[in-house]
Amino acid sequence: MYNDTQLELTHEQQQQAVEKIQQLVQQGMAHGEAINLVAKQLREQSSKQI
Repeated sequence: MYNDTQLELTHEQQQQAVEKIQQLVQQGMAHGEAINLVAKQLREQSSKQI
């Protein structure tokens, strides 16, 4: 389930996303799953701002 919606993130937002992914991986989630989850959350936040 790939969504190619492009997001424009600031450096700070990118850093926060990386940190969240790292936290999820440390909690035992697979890298791919963590990336997909964070990307989904970012897309949802972005769509609410429109």
